[in-house]
Amino acid sequence: MHTRPIRPRTAVAGLGACAVLSLFAPLLSPTAAAAQPPAELYEGHVQVDRGQPEDPETLTGQVFDDVNQNSKLDGDEKGVAGVAVSNGVDVVQTDGEGRYELPVRDNMTVSITQPAGWQVPVDEDKVAQFSYNHLPEGSGDLKYGGIEPTGDTPKAVNFPMVESQASAEPEQNCPIAADTQAYDKTEMGYARDGAVGDLADRNDYGACGVLLLGDNVGDDLSLNDDLRDIYSQMNGPVRVAPGNHDQDYDAVDDAHALDTFRDQFGPSYFSYEVGKTHFVVLDSIEYEGKANNRKYKEKITDEQLTWLANDLKNVPKNAQVVIATHAPILTHKEVVVDNAKEFYDVIADYPNAVTVGGHTHTQENLVAGQTRKEWAAAGIEKLPHTQIVAGAVSGDWYSGGLNADGLPYSFTQDASEPGVLTLEFDGASRSERYTVRGESDDHQLLLGVNSPQWRDWAQKAQDWQDADKVGAPPEAISERVVTRDDLKQGQTWLTSSFLAGTSDARVEVSFDGKSPKQSEHTQPGEGEALAKGWEYTDPYTASQNLRTSGNVGQSSSHLWRTEIPSDLGLGTHTAEVTGTDRYGREFTETIRFTVVEDEAAAQSESQKLLRQDGFDTQQKKEIREPKGLDSDEAQSARND
Repeated sequence: MHTRPIRPRTAVAGLGACAVLSLFAPLLSPTAAAAQPPAELYEGHVQVDRGQPEDPETLTGQVFDDVNQNSKLDGDEKGVAGVAVSNGVDVVQTDGEGRYELPVRDNMTVSITQPAGWQVPVDEDKVAQFSYNHLPEGSGDLKYGGIEPTGDTPKAVNFPMVESQASAEPEQNCPIAADTQAYDKTEMGYARDGAVGDLADRNDYGACGVLLLGDNVGDDLSLNDDLRDIYSQMNGPVRVAPGNHDQDYDAVDDAHALDTFRDQFGPSYFSYEVGKTHFVVLDSIEYEGKANNRKYKEKITDEQLTWLANDLKNVPKNAQVVIATHAPILTHKEVVVDNAKEFYDVIADYPNAVTVGGHTHTQENLVAGQTRKEWAAAGIEKLPHTQIVAGAVSGDWYSGGLNADGLPYSFTQDASEPGVLTLEFDGASRSERYTVRGESDDHQLLLGVNSPQWRDWAQKAQDWQDADKVGAPPEAISERVVTRDDLKQGQTWLTSSFLAGTSDARVEVSFDGKSPKQSEHTQPGEGEALAKGWEYTDPYTASQNLRTSGNVGQSSSHLWRTEIPSDLGLGTHTAEVTGTDRYGREFTETIRFTVVEDEAAAQSESQKLLRQDGFDTQQKKEIREPKGLDSDEAQSARND
């Protein structure tokens, strides 16, 4: 009888690629050593028996308890009953001995749904191993390799797992890292020393692991090795979803657009369970084919919707369900996925389902029940399930000036910062938090003063950007200076970009210690059209982007504003802002701003504040306008 070994809890380090990265990335202090991985995290692989099958049209095998962790089904190791196994359309459950049978498809990825209480193996880079590609003739001649010919149907494909008390616990933290999207090794270094390094320093997600939510690299799939290397420092299994920039754009059609991804990371859509939560990953990008020059649709294929319906048949209707897609089903601006209605029909019986997306490099938390004019025009009268847009590891494509740590500010066009979403479960309910790169979880408010003078400057700066920065830019002003005339005219607001904010959150502002005033949510989701314009813009992040990348969306799902009292006297004033999220968590930040007599005084005070803030020296640092700013998403963000 095999006994389960007690393995030393040592981290796996991929030093080779890191050493290469250090030659290209900024010269930063290395990330602190990662915590040791959980005992359940073991290296292994799926076992493929290349013998002759009884029926080449049927794939068979077992899901088994890999007691000795050698990735082989040994004679005294037992099968695991009731595990879902899929060929990408059909979903079956293993019998009492862990056996399954599935119809063979010519081009399929066979995968299992990891049950709670178990953990599938990982490879040397921590990438979860739970699938087998079947493509008899292979991908053919693809630039990045695709899938080598797999040959005929194997005799058996066996899936190892080990028992895991940690993955059975109802309390789970599950980080989701969207849009790492590095276009070169320098940007991969920014990711490593930014949000990815933050994850390496955490030890609260070992059982759930980290989900990469697509656009993991920026078209150059040779960077997949570097991506694997920086995420090899995670303290739990890594699962990977595909995005539009992870495709083989020399593939003839969508059926082979993710062959290199499937070869290097696993299925393009799959499910797994941790605690009391069922996770689903879908591919929401449909490649239009080589002849259309990298064009794609945001769409979930009919084949996936059939699989999703079959997958959910094994899930209780009242379960917590997370459905993750690279392109979100919708954003505060629009319905994104073409067949959103059909998708919502499939999950209609799962009231606790939440959808999570990336792709737009925005950070949004749209609550079920909200309504928007643009959604209704696309056939979605009311949001049936909460939609979270997970921000981006790359922020605004690693753009802007470099901060004190040598990392691009990369403020997003909806007034957020680079970071990672974490879903938190206690079994009965779900909450979430967005952690900004290099900051504590308490960093949730970005504050500024939106005045007529600032809006006038912003438009001039935008015109300069639109003219390809020809000529001198308008002289920079501080978003923390306001003239007395602007105050008297009204429409000067203290703006609060509340990253944890939802339609049912609350923001209050106290000016100079007086009774707090409740702020107005600029996009409450009550049937209104898109609130877009400089008056709906966060001046803090917009000012820096207008000086550098120019990517300002002039709208946000998480912006509140409070009119500043018109009778404030000359001098410096303080505003204390408290945001309370839908879970009752409070976050407080303070901003100091100055009231001056006229525009000349405003310009003088602005220059003093900008020097204090370091923005004069910032302009002497590198300004990043990388390839990612030429991507379809970035162009769309600027054109909206």
